[in-house]
Amino acid sequence: MIKAGIIIGVVALVLVLGSAFLISPFCAPCWGVLLGLAAGYLAGVFDHPAVMNDLVKKGAIAGAIAAAFAGLGSLIGGVINAAMLNPADLQSLGDALGVQLPNMDSTSIWTGQLGGACCVGLLNLALMAGLGAAGGALWWQISGKKRVEVQPPQY
Repeated sequence: MIKAGIIIGVVALVLVLGSAFLISPFCAPCWGVLLGLAAGYLAGVFDHPAVMNDLVKKGAIAGAIAAAFAGLGSLIGGVINAAMLNPADLQSLGDALGVQLPNMDSTSIWTGQLGGACCVGLLNLALMAGLGAAGGALWWQISGKKRVEVQPPQY
């Protein structure tokens, strides 16, 4: 599960950082859907648990590990965006789009970028952990069901 979380986490870091730098940190949940499922599925591929409940838990943990990397990528992208934006360019963009923007200073830009990245990172954590569990269940339905489900002893 840790191996799957780190592998998908590195992929998430690169993809989220790239999309946060090019577009916005708010693009991270789009990647979270696919990468959360992939982390859970990969946890099943690597661990081969005997019980589906173990796999669902391991998939959720792998998704949460990957989400931590994605959150880091979102924060780095937010820092890069905030450093590149200046209030005059933002105002001219609003004028070009015909949108009346309030007067912004660099502090509000930094606050918006980093606050948005943190909120999106927390959303992505919940999303990827939940979908990691779903990815683990998906692996169980495809490959793990062929194995006999063994119930742990009751104490």
